[in-house]
This record gives sequence, C-alpha cells and structure tokens, in this order.
Amino acid sequence: MDLAIWQIVLLVILSALTILDALTLVIGLNFPVITGTIAGLIMGDVTLGLAIGATLQLMVLGVGTYGGASIPDFTTGAIVGTVFAVLSGQDAEFAIGLAVPVGLLMVQLDILARFTNTFFLHRIDANIDKGNITAVKRNILYGAFPWALSRALPVFIMITFGQGVVDFILNTMPDWLMGGLKVAGGILPVVGIAILLRYLPTGKFVAYLIIGFVATAYLKVPMLGVALIGTALAIIYFKQNFNKKEPALAGEAGLVGEENEDGEYED
Repeated sequence: MDLAIWQIVLLVILSALTILDALTLVIGLNFPVITGTIAGLIMGDVTLGLAIGATLQLMVLGVGTYGGASIPDFTTGAIVGTVFAVLSGQDAEFAIGLAVPVGLLMVQLDILARFTNTFFLHRIDANIDKGNITAVKRNILYGAFPWALSRALPVFIMITFGQGVVDFILNTMPDWLMGGLKVAGGILPVVGIAILLRYLPTGKFVAYLIIGFVATAYLKVPMLGVALIGTALAIIYFKQNFNKKEPALAGEAGLVGEENEDGEYED
C-alpha cells in the first residue's frame, strides 16, 4: 500500500495542528488518542489508530510540560506509528515500537523550535518599545511557523518515503532492538497509570481499586462494565456521605427536634 498525495497532505497538516492546538486552543488534537484516531481515519483503519493512540495516551497520563520543559511527543508518534502500521500490515505493538523513539526524537526538535522562537521574541520586545502593536501581532503569528514545522517537517520526511522506510526498518533493525521497543511500549502505559495514581487519593479508596482490578484481570469484565461498576460505587459513596452530613448541617442551622409532616423541624 502506498500513500496518496491527499493522505500525505492531511497527515502533515494534522501533525502541525497538534502542537499549535497544544499551545493555543487545546481542543483535543494534542491528545494521542484523538490524533491516533484521526490518523487511522485518514489511513482507512480507525480501529488500529484508536488502539495505538489510546496506548500512547496512557504513557503521558500525569505528565505535563511545565516551566518550559520538553516531554516526549507521543502525539506525533501516534501519527507516524499508525501510518507505518497500516502500510506494513502490522499490529499496534509494532506501531508502539516505532512511536516511542519518534516521541523521544521530537523532544530535541521541540527544543529547537523553542530556540528558533527567541528570534521572534526579540523582535516583539523591540516593537513593544517602539509602540508598534501591528508588528507585535505579526511576529506573534510568525512564531507559530517554527512550532508547526518542528512537527510537520519530520512527519513529512518519514511518511513521504512510505513503504521504503518501513521495509528498511523491518529488514535492517535487529530483532532484539524491535523486541526491546515493544517491551518498552508495554511497560510505559503502566508507568503512566502509576504516575496518575500517585496524584490521586488511592490510599483512601484502595478497596475500589482492588475491585476494579479483580473485575478486569480475573472476571474479564469489559472496560464499559468496569466504568459502570465504578459509577455505581461512586453513587453509593456519595449518598452515604451526604446522608451523614445532613443531620450535622441541620444541627448547625439550629434545626433540632422532630420533623413534622410538612418537612419542618419542631422543638
């Protein structure tokens, strides 16, 4: 299977929009699960794209780019992994094995984009001193180009060569390397979940965590079923705690005594 020109164009545009969305509107294109699904739609295999994007999404749970720090860009990895997996007829594990090094490579390109933007920042400072608001706005818009190119250009290079790049990877890369990347792709989602649990009140609700684990690992309950069980437990917990607070609130308000037929308290 070869990529059509319209597919290349859409994938390159998608890769550029992901970083611009992350820096501006944040409508969801910066999430691997969404980007992977869109890439799968463009490639004609939505299910595979969703599986790849969802797995990569688990890797970034609890991870944020704060204070100008650069983190692995698994959103771009989801695009490249989905494209190569569809082209080669491979599964999600193969795509994850490609997406991980791509995401790590994008860290360096992210830093390069930040350095490039300092040129426009100096121009903005100079025009602020001059009071030239139009030039300030123009240079702010110019700053979007290095960010967009930092994702669009490598994606274009990777997917333009299409099947040739895939064949090179399959025939040249040693089995131990690809196997190691697949293992890393399987471990990283667990790390993402662990980071997320670190910031949640897991100790207080560890019983619910055990119930969910047993339902998934031993009873083989689908994710929708586990979600419904969690919703039911949350409703029960809320009602129990809310009912305990009602008498205390009534006492604090001076509503002490028996409740009559009209729902009012009598001394």
